[in-house]
Amino acid sequence: MKVLLTSAAALLIAAPAYAQDKITLLLDWFINPDHGPIIVAEELGYFADQDLEVEIIPPADPSAPPKLVAAGQGDIAVSYQPSQHLQVAEGLPLIRVGTLVATPLNCLLVLKDGPIQDISQLKGAKIGFSVAGVEEAVLTAMLGKHGVSLDDVEMVNVNFSLSPSLMSGQVDAVIGAYRNFELNQMEIEGVEGKCFYVEEEGVPTYDELIYVTNSELMDKDQVRRFLRATELATQHIVNNPEASWDLFKGYAPELDDALNAKAWVDTLPRFALRPEALDEGRYSRFEQFLADSGLVEGTRPVSALAVDLGAE
Repeated sequence: MKVLLTSAAALLIAAPAYAQDKITLLLDWFINPDHGPIIVAEELGYFADQDLEVEIIPPADPSAPPKLVAAGQGDIAVSYQPSQHLQVAEGLPLIRVGTLVATPLNCLLVLKDGPIQDISQLKGAKIGFSVAGVEEAVLTAMLGKHGVSLDDVEMVNVNFSLSPSLMSGQVDAVIGAYRNFELNQMEIEGVEGKCFYVEEEGVPTYDELIYVTNSELMDKDQVRRFLRATELATQHIVNNPEASWDLFKGYAPELDDALNAKAWVDTLPRFALRPEALDEGRYSRFEQFLADSGLVEGTRPVSALAVDLGAE
C-alpha cells in the first residue's frame, strides 16, 4: 500500500497543474508577413502564457476557412472584412472578434512607366482580377470617381496571376493586388508598379484581415486570451521590428526570402495595435456600400457582423 501511495503521489507531482486549451486557427493563405503577430506570439510563448495551444493551419482552399469555422470545424479563421459582410448576409453564423491588419492592402495596380498614369485612362482597357464580387464593387467605385464605368473596361479573370499578367502585357491593370506584396514582387523582378489605393478612390476604408469565429459556438474567454497574446506580439513587433523579423523568418525556412523581407517592413505599420477594438462606423459604412452596390440585400446592424469582446 505504501508503494502504491508513493507512486500515486509521484504521478501527481509530475503531472502539469493544468491542461492548455486547444484552439484551431485557420489562416486565409500560406504563412506570410500579414500573419506576423500570430507567428511571433507562438514563437515567444505568448499563447502558452495564456494557457492556449494554438494549431496554425494554412488552407488548401483560401475561401474555405470561414465556412469551416461556420460549420464548427475550426475555432477561429483569418478572413477579410468585405467577405464577412457577404457571408453574414448569406446566413453563415460568423462574427468578427478581432482585427489583424487594420487598413486595406488591396489596390488597383498598373505599370509605373506604362500608359496608364491616371484612372481616367482606363477607359477601353483590360483589367485583371482574381475573385469576382467585392472586387467589381470596389472597381466600380474607383472608376466612377474618374468618369469611367465598369462597362467601359474589359474584365479578365487571371486567377491569382496578378502581377505576372500585368508585367506580361496581358492586361493594363489588376485589381486585388496587395500593396505590400505585388509591388515588392514586381520590384524584385525589375519592373516598377504603381498603386491606386482603394480607400483614396471612393471606397470606404475597411479592415483587410480580421479574426472571425462561430457566433453560436465561440468560447469568449478563449478568444479573449488569443487576442491578448496577439496584442502583446504586435507590441513586441513594433518595439523590436528587426528581432521580430528574425523570429518570423525562423519559423519556417521558406519564409526567409527577399519578398517576405520587403513585405515585412511594409506590413508593420498596418497591424492592429488593439485587436479587440471595433470601429463600428467602419462596418456600418461598408455594409451600406455593399448594399448600394447590389451585392447584399438590405443592411444588417453592426452587432450582426462584429463584436468588441473587450467592451462586454
